[in-house]
Amino acid sequence: MRAKRITAALAGVLLTAGLSVTQGATAQAAATAPCEGTYTIVVGGTGSSWNNDGFYGNIQQHVGYPTQIPNGASARAGVNELNRLVRDQRAACPWQHVKMGGYSLGAAVVHTWVTENWQTFDNVNAILIADPKRQGNPGANGGSVPFGGIVGAPLAGADRFFGNVPVKTICHWDYVCDESAGIWTYPANHVNNYPNDFNMDFHNDVANEQWYNGAWFPASW
Repeated sequence: MRAKRITAALAGVLLTAGLSVTQGATAQAAATAPCEGTYTIVVGGTGSSWNNDGFYGNIQQHVGYPTQIPNGASARAGVNELNRLVRDQRAACPWQHVKMGGYSLGAAVVHTWVTENWQTFDNVNAILIADPKRQGNPGANGGSVPFGGIVGAPLAGADRFFGNVPVKTICHWDYVCDESAGIWTYPANHVNNYPNDFNMDFHNDVANEQWYNGAWFPASW
């Protein structure tokens, strides 16, 4: 861990630059979606709301959770709500594929959900954009590593514990998901470097890969 790279004050605002400035996201109860096709569910980043998270395309559900402060408690609330929604949908449509996507804090939510649920939930894949829990190659550690003691679990820490779930991770010159990018890349790169990735129709249901600084790598890299 690179010590003293970031102060507690900065850690409190890191991840706060999302695609939306809407505050006060509240968990939204929703009826199950139709069983036809893929059930696509998305989780926005810090400052987003369930109806203003930047994602677009054929999406059946946007997850509402407390996004004002990027910490372990907000990530846990997001994981719990994501789990409720996808399991309610699966109970109603047991053979339907689930595609979930997340950005920034929302990517950490999806990442954590996959780590905790891959053994009991099949026919699912995940898209992680600017994931602060991304585990990179040596010299490119995930963004939560420098301030893990501040934000708390499950947001803190970096790993690739995805089991057999296909996961597509996307990180482009962005300190939040790549410490080696340098803190000067934040927040501009974090906000501006993913112009097309929020279109969930662009990501297929079986992608198991990494996009890092504009280049493709296998998931095991």
